[in-house]
Amino acid sequence: MDLKLAKTLLDEEARSISLKEIEESFEKDGQSFFYFDKENSKKNLNSLVEFFEKKGLSVYYREVRYGLDSGDYIYEVHIF
Repeated sequence: MDLKLAKTLLDEEARSISLKEIEESFEKDGQSFFYFDKENSKKNLNSLVEFFEKKGLSVYYREVRYGLDSGDYIYEVHIF
């Protein structure tokens, strides 16, 4: 499963990251923060949360609004 990371610049393309890369990042650092683009489905993000919870880890997942428009949001995921 691949998820799109949130853009850091307006004129760049959203970069994708695989579940394996997310897991490797967590194993390296012991905790990880990821910001995902709104184009990701909630189903995929819920699958990500379930994957790490099955491993006995805690996962915090929420929508982060950065503007007044209803479409101005990204997803934040904290794995610890």
